Amino acid sequence: MPDVATALANVPDHEIEQTSWGRLVWMVSGRLGNSTTMTVGRCYIEPGQHNPRHYHPNCDEVLHVLRGTIEHSFDDDSVRMSAGDTISIPQGVFHNARNVGPDTAVFVISFSSADRQVVGED
Repeated sequence: MPDVATALANVPDHEIEQTSWGRLVWMVSGRLGNSTTMTVGRCYIEPGQHNPRHYHPNCDEVLHVLRGTIEHSFDDDSVRMSAGDTISIPQGVFHNARNVGPDTAVFVISFSSADRQVVGED
């Protein structure tokens, strides 16, 4: 059983990935050493920007919008989402998010693997 010091991810422990469209902040993962079964992060997409279409071959994803409005693709469909909306994305489904609002979109992303894999991401 892990102890609380291993399980806790304080802000200085978060891993930040800057991108051309925004940033990813990883809070929980196998690489960070605070989970053996999940990856959890926050995604920030700047107005008018989008992340690349991609899929995850080894895990499902749950995306929960905290702020802003996005157009989220889901295979050949898309759905508009705003604060409070949640979508469950099965393993292998191509998807991405486009910020269609005037402010930075922020959402929590959770994966059913501590070692999330991505195919198609630039």
